[in-house]
Amino acid sequence: MATRPELIFCAAGNRQYTEFAIASGFRYGARLPSRVYYPIWFADQNWRRPDRSGYMRALEAHRPYMATVLDWEQPDQLPEVLDWAEEASQWTDAVLIVPKVIGAIERLPRSINARPLVLAYSVPTRYGASPLPLWELAGWPVHLLGGSPMQQMHVYLHLRPITDVISADGNMLLTSSRYGVFFDASRNCWATRDPRIPIGPDLCYRAFERSCQEIVRAWDTLVGG
Repeated sequence: MATRPELIFCAAGNRQYTEFAIASGFRYGARLPSRVYYPIWFADQNWRRPDRSGYMRALEAHRPYMATVLDWEQPDQLPEVLDWAEEASQWTDAVLIVPKVIGAIERLPRSINARPLVLAYSVPTRYGASPLPLWELAGWPVHLLGGSPMQQMHVYLHLRPITDVISADGNMLLTSSRYGVFFDASRNCWATRDPRIPIGPDLCYRAFERSCQEIVRAWDTLVGG
């Protein structure tokens, strides 16, 4: 039986949401530098406004298991991207490179300073997207970066025959929970408020906790099927 990818709740600044996610089986991730309340497993940087020095200081302080580096958006950026990766490798067990240059993955090494390189595929959303065709990721360990649970599972099914998807992060469940909306594993979609979740000041937390549990259940069903 295939192993479910590590699911990561990636959001800083709220202790209670993080506790619900961890209790449901999620790993904890955050965009650094930022305030976090628990040891983080996954670190991301602001790809639109890179702050290398601040990010590296945060990696040194938190020492996550895996961390992204500068997105590879132009062919001539590769030396800079690998330089980021070499520095980050001092404080993390795996380095995530976000390739957005079509037809260039073969230029990447498989490891840096004995740390494995993982390709982070930016799942298409309004915030960001990878232009790469999925077949280019064949044979590489892959992390699914952002997107909805439905999108991530769709990408996973396409990648499963050609490579291993080892992890997936996101925080869309946090945004949805603010409106009492939760993920429904039985229908594989976002659902309107469940009457079993009482209206009140804790509605967002109850919806978030339900989403965490349902997303884990949906992935377990998918991977086991």
